[in-house]
Amino acid sequence: MILRTALLTILTFTLLPNLIGQDIKEEIFNNPEKSGGVYYAYPVTGKQEYSPVPEGYEPFYVSHFGRHGSRYLASDKDYTNIINILKAAKESSELTPVGIELLNRLYIIWEEAEDRGGDLSPLGVRQWKGIADRLYDNYPDLFSKNLKLKARSTPFPRCILSMDAFCEQLKERNPRLDFDRDASNRYIKYLNFHTQEAINYRSEKDTWLPKYREFEKDHVKPERLYTSIFSNREYASEKITPSSFIWQLFWIASDLQNMEAGISLYDYFEKEELFELWQTNNYNLYVNYGPSGWTNGMMYGNAKPTLQNILDEADAAIQSGTYGGSFRFAHDGNIIPLASIMALEGCDNTTSDPDGFYKVWQTYHVVPMAANFQLIFFRNKNNSKDILVRMLHNEKEAKVKGLEYAVNKLYKWEDLKHFYKSRIATL
Repeated sequence: MILRTALLTILTFTLLPNLIGQDIKEEIFNNPEKSGGVYYAYPVTGKQEYSPVPEGYEPFYVSHFGRHGSRYLASDKDYTNIINILKAAKESSELTPVGIELLNRLYIIWEEAEDRGGDLSPLGVRQWKGIADRLYDNYPDLFSKNLKLKARSTPFPRCILSMDAFCEQLKERNPRLDFDRDASNRYIKYLNFHTQEAINYRSEKDTWLPKYREFEKDHVKPERLYTSIFSNREYASEKITPSSFIWQLFWIASDLQNMEAGISLYDYFEKEELFELWQTNNYNLYVNYGPSGWTNGMMYGNAKPTLQNILDEADAAIQSGTYGGSFRFAHDGNIIPLASIMALEGCDNTTSDPDGFYKVWQTYHVVPMAANFQLIFFRNKNNSKDILVRMLHNEKEAKVKGLEYAVNKLYKWEDLKHFYKSRIATL
């Protein structure tokens, strides 16, 4: 019996990572949009069901941190570079029929994307309006009260417009809501903070980059794709860098889900190619912003000011009795370390094995477009110090690793606060 148990344990630890890896691969095969990672459009569009709150408790405060909604690629050059390459090849009669069709699709995409590099897309506006609507629907009593609401954004238009879409939708539901709204560099210190140590790690050439380049070379194979597009292999090798070309096309394909064009480029890729491109980019973000074992907790430092602000403003709201919400809008590079230091399940898994990075941490789960955290505070009507908190990640109930629920899927605020203060002090 003991031997059988031991063998089962060994088999579980041996096979489980492979099974998880296969499940993730199938997930991307079945939903190629997830291969976009940070470009994965916000997946929640309908009402969510939550664990019941004990009788006698009522919501009184919401603490929120969110990433801007869906956007266009960061720069117009992300579109024009590849269009110009294909246009020149067509003029030289070096494109296959596949390549000509691709260029025609890119022209259509460019009609929408021109001069919108980095801008919030119409879908991004709809996402944040939807998040606001669902929040209001879930807690109408909270938002019907005469409470003060505070919203802050980094000074980037896509974040400001996300904040405005969210706030204006809440005001559509109740025009009497009192919003203190602002966007400024003064909020960077807690909305978009990065330690110098983390900046140096990302920028220095001898930290993560050499191993990443080896991994990329082993996993990203552009030959099939670019030879299907260019009729002359020699022309292609002289005019383009194959790996750069496939990445440029991949990012345009990934971001189409955030646009209105209504077309796709995924049919140019094989499923395995999409998976490997995603896995490689997932590696990049995991070691540069996430809880990778390579950095020994370095990236937690980027989120400590954010988490401290969340704790401080929650305590201020609890003491004031008139403060109903704090809403913060920033970027994927802030969501990732915050999810880690908050120890949210699936967001704080650590490994040092590059082949296992994607098995413990997935960009599309942690930080899709409009990714957000909501902490919903409930107070006992008969005991103002008895406060419960519902933790949401992308509007779904989230488990905090290492902390027990107080009741149902709710945490005691004092337990949660103590847990997070300890992580700020020790990580």
